[in-house]
Amino acid sequence: MPIARPLRRFQWSLATDLRCNDRGVSATEHDTWQTPFLQGLMAPVFDERDDEALEVVGEIPPELRGMFVRTGPNPQFAPMGAYHPFDGDGMLHAVYIADGTASYSNRWIESKGLLAERTRNQSCFGGMANFQLPAADVVGEAGILKNTANTATIRHAGKYFSLMEAGPPTEFSRDIMTIGEHDFGGKLVGPCTAHPKVDPVTGHMLFFGYSAEEPYLRYHEVDESGALVHSIDIDLPAGVMMHDFVITENYAVFLDAPAVFDLGALLSGGEAISWRPDNGTRIGIVPRRGSAGDVRWFETDNCYVVHFFNAWDNGETLQIRAPRMADMPGGFQFSDEPGAAREPMPWQWTIDLASGAVSHSQTDDVAGEFPRINENFTGLRNRYGYDCPQRTWEFNFDFHGVVKYDFATGSSAAFYYADSEVSGEHAFAPDSTGTAEDDGWLMTFVSDRETERSELVILDARDVEAGPIARVKMAARVPIGFHGAWYADE
Repeated sequence: MPIARPLRRFQWSLATDLRCNDRGVSATEHDTWQTPFLQGLMAPVFDERDDEALEVVGEIPPELRGMFVRTGPNPQFAPMGAYHPFDGDGMLHAVYIADGTASYSNRWIESKGLLAERTRNQSCFGGMANFQLPAADVVGEAGILKNTANTATIRHAGKYFSLMEAGPPTEFSRDIMTIGEHDFGGKLVGPCTAHPKVDPVTGHMLFFGYSAEEPYLRYHEVDESGALVHSIDIDLPAGVMMHDFVITENYAVFLDAPAVFDLGALLSGGEAISWRPDNGTRIGIVPRRGSAGDVRWFETDNCYVVHFFNAWDNGETLQIRAPRMADMPGGFQFSDEPGAAREPMPWQWTIDLASGAVSHSQTDDVAGEFPRINENFTGLRNRYGYDCPQRTWEFNFDFHGVVKYDFATGSSAAFYYADSEVSGEHAFAPDSTGTAEDDGWLMTFVSDRETERSELVILDARDVEAGPIARVKMAARVPIGFHGAWYADE
């Protein structure tokens, strides 16, 4: 049995007389905890735990030594009004693996905003569906927006970062304790995407930040030592929602899709983003270490991409692969109708760098999201990708399997979990003794709707159809969240 040491330090306050907002809104005036985004497998947990000697069904490969980390939203306090899952305080969930054994810890990201709320014992910030300016004293302590760092993590130059795209990275330690916001020695101006890319050849980390106000897009490069060495502003006609990007050996690649910010609507209680197809869609490429004047734009059909698989170039052509949607509706609500245009379908784009011609096509008919690759091939021509199919395309993260694509042959293989099980993104853990691109394992949290129990599931990436080779039983439920990553011991 696992040895559990829950750190029961905090309680979720559903009722309080404290009022943190100038509008005088308290949690007791809203039944916001009844939202489906805070129920069932998405309900937050309120213990910070350390669970050792977890039960393992099957066998963890002895080559796996390190930690699997997944972040996601986990609000400590009841929301002030309408709640969107992008709003919740970040919580890190880490499974440490060595010698075939596993242990688990979870910790809140202790942002300045969360610390300000703890002193007041109540939520003090609105969110995506309920934007409100905090009271002046809260702004003085934590700013206008809470940097929840709830979306993804990355390791670079010996540092671990948890990320959200509206603020700077938040550094944390290997034991997932919050260190604090990181601005690269004061050189970072503006926010950092939740999806930086690390070049496996140079060791450089590339990232961008977008904004609803000018400059709408900034591009950055950090060298292998962790120093920010290059930043440029890229001109866009409007501020757009740009969640992810890709890199190649020679370029950083951006999708300027017409998902346009509307600050006026946001401040008046409307949708923060509207789809404006008349603006058109472009693919922009900027040479690594290039200037704003070096950016080239290539027109393509209107579409939206949340996450990319990868991209590569050979000097003559540039190829991109990603799940593609025909548009992105306001409020991030996906259609649940079979075959709806908003289902993200696997897609490829090829750009002829000499002529400027763009060709594109659908590569499979299984809708999926949260695509991943072996990140040792980031920006390089790669053969395999791993995508997550979802039962319905409502905004409920109801993933239920993994599809492995062989881009060279056009074939695929898949594994699906039980009807009651909900999986997450499948992070790739390379086999240090292997030589092939798919030598390694896929790791994800899987939770059961009927039992509300969670497991860390490990599959062999070389044979996903065979199903899990190990299931690590969690001592407590791990809420559905966002992105996971494997960090091998260095």
